[in-house]
Amino acid sequence: MLRFSAAHAAALCVLVGFATAQPAGAQAWDDPRTMALVERATQGRAEQLADSTLVDYRATAHGYLTFLVQFGQGFPDPPSVVKSDELALQVYWRAPNLSKQIIQGRRDTLLLPTDIRYHQDHLGIVQNNFPNFIRLGEGDEVRDVPHPLSADGLHEYDFAIRDSLAIRLAGQNRFVYEVAVRPRDENAARIVGAIYIDTTSAQVVRMAFAFTRPAYLDKDLEDISIVLENALVEDRFWLPYRQEIEIRRTGTWLQFPARGIIRGRWDICCYQINTHLSPSLFLGPEIVQAPPRVTGSYKWTGHILDSLPADVRAATEADVARVQAEARDLVRTEALSRAAGVQPAARRVSDFARVDRVEGLALGAGAAARVGGGVSVSAAGRWGFDDHQAKGRGAVELDGADGRSVQVFAMRDYRDAGDVAEASSIVNSIAAQEFGTDRTDPYDVRGVGAGATLGTWAGVDWSLTAAHEEQGRLTVHATPWHGAYGATLPAWSLTEERLGLDVSRALPATALGDVRVHAQVRGGWYAGRDTTLAERHPDFERAFVEIHAQRKVGADALLLAATAAGVRASSGIPAQEYVFLGGPVSGPGYDYHRFASQLGATGHAEWRLGIPFFGMSLGAFGRAPASATLAPYVHTVYVARSAPFATPANGWYPSAGVGLLVLFDLARFDVARGLRRGAGRWTFSFDVAPALWRVL
Repeated sequence: MLRFSAAHAAALCVLVGFATAQPAGAQAWDDPRTMALVERATQGRAEQLADSTLVDYRATAHGYLTFLVQFGQGFPDPPSVVKSDELALQVYWRAPNLSKQIIQGRRDTLLLPTDIRYHQDHLGIVQNNFPNFIRLGEGDEVRDVPHPLSADGLHEYDFAIRDSLAIRLAGQNRFVYEVAVRPRDENAARIVGAIYIDTTSAQVVRMAFAFTRPAYLDKDLEDISIVLENALVEDRFWLPYRQEIEIRRTGTWLQFPARGIIRGRWDICCYQINTHLSPSLFLGPEIVQAPPRVTGSYKWTGHILDSLPADVRAATEADVARVQAEARDLVRTEALSRAAGVQPAARRVSDFARVDRVEGLALGAGAAARVGGGVSVSAAGRWGFDDHQAKGRGAVELDGADGRSVQVFAMRDYRDAGDVAEASSIVNSIAAQEFGTDRTDPYDVRGVGAGATLGTWAGVDWSLTAAHEEQGRLTVHATPWHGAYGATLPAWSLTEERLGLDVSRALPATALGDVRVHAQVRGGWYAGRDTTLAERHPDFERAFVEIHAQRKVGADALLLAATAAGVRASSGIPAQEYVFLGGPVSGPGYDYHRFASQLGATGHAEWRLGIPFFGMSLGAFGRAPASATLAPYVHTVYVARSAPFATPANGWYPSAGVGLLVLFDLARFDVARGLRRGAGRWTFSFDVAPALWRVL
């Protein structure tokens, strides 16, 4: 049995990182030198790795297949793991092109309900750097895309040597050229990326590529990125060593800010060369699963999530991000972008239906259209049946291939005061309709403006917004089924010029575990329409920052969260700009928006531990585990300089409580007690997981 040496692994690391890469000189597309190398490599593939002494081999492969989801406008947070499968394969290959892979072990962890079913070819590795025509998802995702190193591919692609790399293996120098590949017809189903070729043997050392838009047969596909790395075995054969695939999908029937990601990660080792494999071994499908008695007895170590590579949870794994960036450099943005079209659109479910004390029942609809060149147009509207008012928003957006975008918009809507949402829209609508409990403080906003998503710089995501707005107070129009609504926020009527900056960053490896930071700074000038102001155009400035951290402690987890906000103005502070705290999230144990002040902060510490609970079948979406999460916590609120319209408050307002999370932690029940005498009380609440609030 042959195992890779440390030298092999080191050589591959150097190759991927280009630590010693030397410029190969600016090469023209399809120049004689490049084409000579590409034609040799193509001929080598036709002769099965260019060495007739390689009759067959067997190897083992270990990998993870992980399904993740992302929510939020612009997908600001790292994706969350929904399901992860760990697989162990026995891999066989025989000349000229026979392949067999047997799943010897498979286990999975389901963290959220899903009915996802993987295509069979996702459960194994890629042999021989793909056949002459590339297929993925059993032909449902990508079908019959010509391989660049094939007879057809030589006529369908342009090639250019871009870099060279010298590595030393087995006492000799090996030279590898990076050959850029782009389609001659960008409107055809093709790949775009790079192939790394050993100049001595003309064998493929590495492939890293994406696909043009016409290659995707599934209209929900956003993009597919593939990285195949080979290692030198017995100093002669470049055979599979490490492989990655990322498949990203976004819904097209509705413009919810949600994305599904499938990530495959494989390591292949322990090659045995020329073991006289029987041709009968290769009968039937290429990828099969061993009998249950075999898979059931496979010896695993640890838990799946404990051994899952940390970067699987990243927004985009580094190698995959590099593939996507290089693809954008090689072809026009339109060749990788989705096709133009019109579709229904909404930013969240409540854009279709909601209930609050101002609008009563409000129904809405919207549509969006991609018109090509990265330009999209969207419009949405809503009608309130109790306030008899129309609300809506229209926007034109230009999206860059690098994730940056620019948008202009016009809108009339009701904006919620405060920095922290206290309830999901769907739960708030039910509570408002049935019990008169409305945890929103809306005020009227009409305006035009522009925004820009600036991308990531220094590890931070940046976005800007500038707008001219007219703001005003709203009144209660609706009547609940039981109880009565409270008064609305005494918002000032004013005209405002405002500028805002949003920044966020994820820090996955800190002493506190995974840390997410989000900050917002905004300010501007305003003039009163119905309010007398001391100055003609007073200004205001406002800042808000929130930090969330989670650290695993054995089987339990410690969650820490903190927020801080402050506002100042050269004259009076508009009521809608104050810091509002109090409610199930920002102040459990205290009334909703009990605190309105110029300065406010919160701190939260929560311990999560698993407890026995009854399981539940969810049909095709899996089975809820026979466990729940108990979450005792302590919380505190600090306020200073109360607003003139609010109940006076100053200093610290602590509380303690406990949460119960069930159904994959998607539903949460809370009971809390405010500990400040005269202000705190017992509170009870129920809601869905905050990660879902953005789409509800």
